[in-house]
Amino acid sequence: MIDTNHKLPMSKQARILRMARSTPYYKPVPVSESNLALMAAMDRIHLDRPYAGSRMMRDLLLRLGFAGVGRRKVISLMRKMVIQAIYRKPNTSKRHPGKRSIRICCERCPLFGAIRSGRWTSPTFR
Repeated sequence: MIDTNHKLPMSKQARILRMARSTPYYKPVPVSESNLALMAAMDRIHLDRPYAGSRMMRDLLLRLGFAGVGRRKVISLMRKMVIQAIYRKPNTSKRHPGKRSIRICCERCPLFGAIRSGRWTSPTFR
């Protein structure tokens, strides 16, 4: 994309390509071997236990022998790997606001009697 040996300056080339001027100068930092080993272990754990969050993942990594692994390190690597714990989200038992409910009253229905204490009784019995 950007040629360092071109007669146009790099800042003008970046402006033509609509990117920041600092982007051509950025050199990506390679991932260390220890982080790669840690990420591989986290991937295996996540496949076995997808419900494991950062705290459980840290504890499992410490049991596997990864010394000095903290929760924040686990969180940053989980974000980099785009993995999340799978768990039940809040308010899943609430009714959807767009759903309509139909009221059914058994006492007024001539086919069925009133329901009292789990037993079917006649509508005349009160």
